[in-house]
Amino acid sequence: MLNSIYPQKVKLFCGLIFRSEEHLKKAKHALEKRFGDIDSQSQIIKFNYTDYYEKEMGKGLKRQFVSFRPLINPESLTKAKLYTLKIEKKMSRNKQRLINIDPGYLNEAKVVLASTKDFSHRIYLKHGIFAEITLIYHKKTFQVLSWTFPDYRTPEYHKIFYQIRDAYRQQIKSYPKKQ
Repeated sequence: MLNSIYPQKVKLFCGLIFRSEEHLKKAKHALEKRFGDIDSQSQIIKFNYTDYYEKEMGKGLKRQFVSFRPLINPESLTKAKLYTLKIEKKMSRNKQRLINIDPGYLNEAKVVLASTKDFSHRIYLKHGIFAEITLIYHKKTFQVLSWTFPDYRTPEYHKIFYQIRDAYRQQIKSYPKKQ
């Protein structure tokens, strides 16, 4: 019989893209009900790195990152993505999203994002959900990869992830090694 290996808990976060702060507030409320208290939220940032969402969601998009106090098991990323898709659908109007919610997790070594789209660098999890390592933490800094999205390459985003990572490192000290 193989020994069971228990991965260390990770810090769940979501990046939310929106136009209306009213929709942001509703989405964050739904996320907190499911994932627990928000323990960190970035400032609201202009989202002008791509026009990918403009046709569906309009111009003048913004982004905010939030992280949640309860740590999760890494395999919970699939359920998190499926839940955020439900929120997006519930908050849609005329089959157009009013908010985009991208869940991911962070640990000491990496930032991982969930996606419904397959690509060469993504690993299939289950239920139509894939995961990708978007940033790695090496030599005391976040390193980008060839597929890292343009906005995730910016010092502004890295600063947010340093703050979430620092909070995670403090939090993980109180968790038992075997979970």
